[in-house]
Amino acid sequence: MALPGARARGWAAAAKVAQRRRHAEGARGSSSRAPPSSRAALYVHWPYCEKRCSYCNFNKYIPRGVEEAAMRSCLVTEAQTLLRLSGVRRVESVFFGGGTPSLASPSTVAAVLEAVDQAAHLPADSEVTLEANPTSAPGARLAAFGAAGVNRLSIGLQSLDDTELQLLGRTHTARDALQTLAEARRLFPGRVSVDLMLGLPAQQVGPWLGQLRTLLGCCDDHLSLYQLTLERGTALFTQVQWGTLPAPDPELAAEMYQEGRAMLREAGFRQYEVSNFARNGALSTHNWTYWQCGQYLGIGPGAHGRFVPQGAGGHTREARIQTLEPDNWMKEVMLFGHGTRRRVPLGQLELLEEVLAMGLRTDVGITHQHWQQFEPQLSLWDVFRASREVKAQLAQGLLLLDRRGLRCSWEGLAVLDSLLLTLLPRLQEAWQQRTPSPVQGG
Repeated sequence: MALPGARARGWAAAAKVAQRRRHAEGARGSSSRAPPSSRAALYVHWPYCEKRCSYCNFNKYIPRGVEEAAMRSCLVTEAQTLLRLSGVRRVESVFFGGGTPSLASPSTVAAVLEAVDQAAHLPADSEVTLEANPTSAPGARLAAFGAAGVNRLSIGLQSLDDTELQLLGRTHTARDALQTLAEARRLFPGRVSVDLMLGLPAQQVGPWLGQLRTLLGCCDDHLSLYQLTLERGTALFTQVQWGTLPAPDPELAAEMYQEGRAMLREAGFRQYEVSNFARNGALSTHNWTYWQCGQYLGIGPGAHGRFVPQGAGGHTREARIQTLEPDNWMKEVMLFGHGTRRRVPLGQLELLEEVLAMGLRTDVGITHQHWQQFEPQLSLWDVFRASREVKAQLAQGLLLLDRRGLRCSWEGLAVLDSLLLTLLPRLQEAWQQRTPSPVQGG
């Protein structure tokens, strides 16, 4: 595959661009915090990979060659266009995901960040995350990404067992993973996240906990635990369907999750979201925007976004999806300035359902003040206080509804999907019956 390498002159150019951005930030001084309607996070999708993993059904492509200059130009153009259409004046965080964005050149990352800062404002200390695979991210390349403006890494380790890595179709070994992790921690201390999967076919609790224990001895301050989901169309799904691999055991997966989160809590990690754990305040501010239902722009093939277009009266948020296939997406960007394939206005109830489902994924949950930003008339008390089913969940200690707001307990986070089966219908019913109380927040 002819993906461009990170040559020294490309790294130098990237470093100069990032340095200019930092100097410009210093000259501007600290800007006042923009109102929510003019703030957003930015997701950048790099759609290319070296190979397709056996469990993955993401929008990614294995090309014979990549015209990176064309891709870079289109990413820059679409970022500029969507920032203009959204009226966003301040970008709070940037996340380069994929695909395998560590296969892109650091100069591509720098060009996007420079364009964002020119079209809006990207503070010099904003979180800029890059997803990386161990085999595509040697130390010198990671350093080049740092010079380009990246200040946080998310490394797809997935497992520390070579047999499991082969099963997943990963291109790295456990040794590769630990070497990359050590380099990443040296270059980005306190700002490295790692992923670990659970619930694989034939995986057992004890050995998996041993992996987690090993990882805790060398990981940084952020870790994500993801349960395998068998997706139709993937190699793993087919192998399980044909009986060549045993189906994952959901009871064992649940035990791994519970034992794993207990081990992380004992190690000083805060479970700030269903799958995400941080210590020393190292939570992902970009992902926090998603869970708080903040605005975010998605650029690149197949990227998703949620924002209020300028000229919409500041009321109607849209869900946007960009064209999936990279070549078609680039053609549309060159013709129209962006490759948005689908725009769906979100109704007020749909938005409240997102606020509820996303907010309850976090340990903070939904405060009364946060809920009132989206629904000033119908309070959390109005919606949930009189429900017999919700009262039962409160009595079981799975949910908490008090002066702070609505949130899951530590036990409740582990069974959030079952709680939402009660909470979402109750919200829909209350929305139909809307009789808001005169005193908000109880």
